[in-house]
Amino acid sequence: MSVAAAEMVGSADDLFRLGINFSVGRTGRADLVEAHKWFNLAAQRGSRSAILHREEIASELSAGEIARALRAAREWIATH
Repeated sequence: MSVAAAEMVGSADDLFRLGINFSVGRTGRADLVEAHKWFNLAAQRGSRSAILHREEIASELSAGEIARALRAAREWIATH
């Protein structure tokens, strides 16, 4: 699923799949900050798997990277 498609749908499953895509590099190279953002958004929509994946990724990120991911998630929510 593309980012544009998920932005139109926004279901927990769609957002979770984006998190997976970014965490393993299906979109190019892995981007854990971006993956954390999508897992956070999916978790807010009730995805238990996203909560677990977000926690796992957070353990690999610095506090600054987590802050960037959270800020990006808030910005996404504000525009969707």
